[in-house]
Amino acid sequence: MSDGDTITVRQTANEKVKVRLACIDAPETSKRGQTGQQWGEQSANNLQKLVNEANNEVIVSIVDTDRYGRKVAEVFTSVNNQEKSLNEEQLTSGNAYLYHQYLKNCPNAEVFQRAEEIAAAKRIGVWSGDYEKPWDFRIRIKNQQ
Repeated sequence: MSDGDTITVRQTANEKVKVRLACIDAPETSKRGQTGQQWGEQSANNLQKLVNEANNEVIVSIVDTDRYGRKVAEVFTSVNNQEKSLNEEQLTSGNAYLYHQYLKNCPNAEVFQRAEEIAAAKRIGVWSGDYEKPWDFRIRIKNQQ
């Protein structure tokens, strides 16, 4: 887990693929000597916990490929025969923001919008204060370099 919106999945015994969770943007974690954002580690840990609860087995529904070559997907787990969307869970728990500019690629856009509204109304996670959005953080860091 590199952060709260990206996982690495093993397709075959020798092939690993980076998968970006569609339609969400999680706070950045520390990378390459760069300090991360508040909630970045919490978001990554929550995503890891969700995957662990499903014995590290996920169902990937690819919707796109991003400019970095990562597959962009809705990712699901199945625990006790109940399917769970990791994208939706990250939003509902306040561990990610809805990535509005990519909603057109989201089969479950309305579900995701509602999930974010729930977290914002409860003022949990990234909604518990006035935190810098991940997309603004990346622009600020890029401009500082």
